[in-house]
Amino acid sequence: MDPLQDIGYCLISEPSSIFDAMITDILAARHYIYLETYKFGNDATGNRFRNALTQKSREGVKVKLLLDSWGVSLPISYFSEMIRHGAEVRYFQKLVLTFDFFTKNHRRNHRKLLIIDDRICYMGSANLTAYSVNWRELQIRMTESTLVQCFKKIFYQNFNIHKTYIFNKFNYRKAIHCNGFEIIQDMPSIYRQRIKKKFEHLIAHATKSIFIETPYFLPGFKLRKALMDAAQRGVNVYILMPQHSDVKIVDLLRNRYLGMYYRAGVKLLMYTPNNLHAKDMLIDDLLFCITTANFDYRSFRYQHELALLGQQPEIVSLLRNHLEQTLSHCVPFDYDFWKTRPIIQKIFERLLVPFRHLF
Repeated sequence: MDPLQDIGYCLISEPSSIFDAMITDILAARHYIYLETYKFGNDATGNRFRNALTQKSREGVKVKLLLDSWGVSLPISYFSEMIRHGAEVRYFQKLVLTFDFFTKNHRRNHRKLLIIDDRICYMGSANLTAYSVNWRELQIRMTESTLVQCFKKIFYQNFNIHKTYIFNKFNYRKAIHCNGFEIIQDMPSIYRQRIKKKFEHLIAHATKSIFIETPYFLPGFKLRKALMDAAQRGVNVYILMPQHSDVKIVDLLRNRYLGMYYRAGVKLLMYTPNNLHAKDMLIDDLLFCITTANFDYRSFRYQHELALLGQQPEIVSLLRNHLEQTLSHCVPFDYDFWKTRPIIQKIFERLLVPFRHLF
């Protein structure tokens, strides 16, 4: 018996616990397993998932696996045994050598989804790789059947356009409202950026508090202004980010703007144990957002992302507890130290500004 089976919603923050729970549910599957991920490692974690999926394929369970071609460098032969037993493995928009290589290949599928038997769905920040096993993540496990069906439909949409550069955008125009939840599907676009616009709206209408947890904090002008305006009208704005993420160049560019936020009254909290990779938002202690998207240009402009929003008190309480645990390992941004950072660092920060949309 699955120990989590009767739990409607569960938030999991530690990768080892996330992977254990996902593997347990995979091994209990009877009908199908649909898995969509940005990274799948050729390591202990990846091998563990591959072996579990292969076992279920042998048992006759329908397995569909969607991997991003940028995030996953594994050859199709890595999955040969599960394919031999009927599994379908697809790579999202394989890299193509063309004269516009970067433009065409930069649009990636950054979603992380696992759907099992119309009864369980996982969504959140965790990639399936041992590289991130010591990070702090956030994954929501859902067993509400109507919600699981909505995510199943979303999975099929991406699975079916895995090699389509230009596709029917109608399915991505409207948010999905499902049993009191809102699901936003974002797609690469310079103008639409549905998740970013939703964030702008939520921040502009917050009255008491805003908590944002993100590994890469590099918002554009409108989001920057919305956050600073909120702080200046008396809203407590907290940004939780890693002191040192796994992408040093993003940290360098991010640091250029931190003094501006600090002076506007935004509270910057730096997570110190390792990389903070969770992606979420809590508004006024009433509305939550759990997403696959980073709070940066690249996620909003160039990537297929997902966001789940709602006001369910149970999930709000779980997210509040998660944030409190994160905060217990954070230190405040040191503005005085920031002002005295080396001139060479300031020069590199300025040189990176024209390329900020690519990180």
